Amino acid sequence: MDVRLPLMSAGLCLALLISGCSPSDEKRQLSLEEKTAQFEKSLDAIADPKLKDAVAELGGSLLLLERAQLKLDSKPVETEYGEDVLAVLKHYPTPQALVDTYINGLFVLHKDSGSDYLTDLQPVFPFNFSIPAAFLFPHGLEWQSVTLSNKRVIPFQPEWSETDPGIQLSPSSSNLTNPDDLTVSYPFIEGLQIDNKNQPQPVSLQGKVEVIAPRRLYSFDLTKKDVGQTRTNDNLSVTLLKLANNYAEVEFNNTAPLAPEVSETPLNPLIVQARDSTGQFLSRSGSINETATQIAFYQKQLAKMQQQKAWSEAFEKQIDEEQRTFEKQQNHHYTKVYFNGPIDTLEVSVLDFSAATVTRKNLNLPIRRFDRNTTAKTIQPLSLPVVVYDDQAPNWLKGATLGEEQLKKSVSISQSVDDPSAVRIEFDHPKSFNDELLGTSFSPGESPVSFFTEDSNGKRDEPIELPPEAYQVDPLRGTITYDLNLFPETPAYAVGSMPLFLATVEKNTIDAHQLPKGLELKGNALVVDQKLFPAQDWRFFARDESGNYLKEILSVSHDASAEGPALFGVHYFYGQPSRLETYQRTDLTTVQYGFEVKLDKADTSHLAQ
Repeated sequence: MDVRLPLMSAGLCLALLISGCSPSDEKRQLSLEEKTAQFEKSLDAIADPKLKDAVAELGGSLLLLERAQLKLDSKPVETEYGEDVLAVLKHYPTPQALVDTYINGLFVLHKDSGSDYLTDLQPVFPFNFSIPAAFLFPHGLEWQSVTLSNKRVIPFQPEWSETDPGIQLSPSSSNLTNPDDLTVSYPFIEGLQIDNKNQPQPVSLQGKVEVIAPRRLYSFDLTKKDVGQTRTNDNLSVTLLKLANNYAEVEFNNTAPLAPEVSETPLNPLIVQARDSTGQFLSRSGSINETATQIAFYQKQLAKMQQQKAWSEAFEKQIDEEQRTFEKQQNHHYTKVYFNGPIDTLEVSVLDFSAATVTRKNLNLPIRRFDRNTTAKTIQPLSLPVVVYDDQAPNWLKGATLGEEQLKKSVSISQSVDDPSAVRIEFDHPKSFNDELLGTSFSPGESPVSFFTEDSNGKRDEPIELPPEAYQVDPLRGTITYDLNLFPETPAYAVGSMPLFLATVEKNTIDAHQLPKGLELKGNALVVDQKLFPAQDWRFFARDESGNYLKEILSVSHDASAEGPALFGVHYFYGQPSRLETYQRTDLTTVQYGFEVKLDKADTSHLAQ
């Protein structure tokens, strides 16, 4: 939930309504609902459609943002850890080096779509960014065409056309998890059987990319003692206005003018991160990016619009000019950032766009095919001219040493009472590297559970005699499901033991030049004999000379046949491994998690009598 000005194409902007008083959340919610009702009523009185749309857009946004502020203020402070969003930049000597890695590490995978008439193309980026971090610098990627094996060039179109009888290249509509995916669509002919393999196949993807790198990035480390102080480095300054339990208010200024290359580009030069007392980064829950002065200005603009009888070009020009003039006067950037957890220290980083480097490149990327399972005997090369590190690996690999008590402490219990005939108790824990190595050979053993009534003091009372079909325990999924129709009395407590599974993992570090039989490095590819190193028991991580973990691009299993055993696996890395870490599951133990759960009450009014 990140709120920032400006937004609207007509030159109108979002703002956040913040009242001067501090009423309770309940009163604020009531007030917000009243404002919404009044605003909707006022809209009905506007006859001019353009004016009505403009007022609806700005006023609706104001109410939406007030709701966002209310949600951020009332959210419980529960600790949730995130990642260092600047970790990737810290691996490269300059911002431009990161840009070059981003562009040169891009390639395209050919993927089967399960249809004879579709072929999916997946652009693979060297970095995975998540909101709100996204890619750190202003950038744009535009696909233009695909070249087929018969030399035909198919232009990109923004959406698939039902009436176009030819081959089409358009964004994929079936893969929401990879929004950058594309689809090559072949024409469907009623009554004619077509084999996709006989269609001309995509061999290269054309496009263009542009990335703007700032002059530098500078970080300020702040604590509560810095509140009210301004810290400066050359042309950059940061003022910590407030540091509360779970949010910080920060103001930033760059005394140097923006580089001409970004003068018209929306920028977010401020990156605020927080750590708690453990030193770990807290995840963000949202931010508000407007000062009281900005809020007041946009409220006045809305009031002016509401006083108009009709929308006119002259009025639109006036609104736009007022906004431009006002924004030019705003020399400081402000943000109020909320975090999931109590803040101990703050890291405020500033991207300095007083100078910028614009990198533009035309792309002509070969389309590669790497099926997860293949019967091919030859190993395809996949060497890219970049080095990319896996910053999540160190934390992920802590799961290799997960102990019994740690596992028990991480368990959370939830209940679902929506369906009285299938009430559920669920035992869950954060997934870790240990879970990845559990394999499939489970022996959960007994999973006893008993249900009890409660006494007049709400304490556990007598056990309830039940038929076996009244409840079911699924130890592999960590669930207990019970049917209240089959209970002679209402249960209040469930007591028992749920099995958890813990792998014993042995770690070894091997020099890349002294690999044992069954492991071989071919450039950036690790070839694993899966008869000696079965995939369900082994995992491999690589480091280069810097000591950082290399990010794995992808892995392929080469099998004897479609149904036959695996022969060898190949792991491709962004960079040249100098050391390997092997992780082998040597044992699998069952840990009994004893529990006493106070049961949530279900609506039993309509149960069969």
